[in-house]
Order: sequence, then structure tokens, then C-alpha cells
Amino acid sequence: MQESLLIENRESVKVLGATRVISSTQNQGVVETKDSVIVISGSDIEVKKLDLENGEVSFHGKINSIKFSNGQGAKVPLLKRIFK
Repeated sequence: MQESLLIENRESVKVLGATRVISSTQNQGVVETKDSVIVISGSDIEVKKLDLENGEVSFHGKINSIKFSNGQGAKVPLLKRIFK
């Protein structure tokens, strides 16, 4: 499955090719794809669409940053997510 990322006005992010959502909080969403982990940070972040059957996840909120990392060992540690 092909991966793509669509950002609209720093308020909406659509990830295509998602295999799972690792976590979702008001300040951060973490999505895993076949080849990478995508961390979306900001405020008032919420999942608007979750369709893992088709590999689509959409987030809405104020997007401040998006980070990519390879899929191996890239999961955000639990303590870091809690005490961010």
C-alpha cells in the first residue's frame, strides 16, 4: 500500500497507508505505517476519521509539527507520552 500525507492549513492531517494508531491524545497522534512512524504534535488534536481497513486516518486540530522515523524502535516510550 502506498503511503501519503496530506496537510491542510495546519488544521487537518490525513495519513494514507496507516496500519495502526499507536496513541492519540489532545497534544499528539502517533500513527504507524508499513515503513515508518508518524508523530503529529500540536493542540486540540483529535481523530476525525479512522479506517484502518483502507489505511486512512485523519486528525484535526492545531498542527505544530510532524515527525517521521523508521518503524524499528521508533515507538514513543510510555513515560515520554505521559510526561510530555
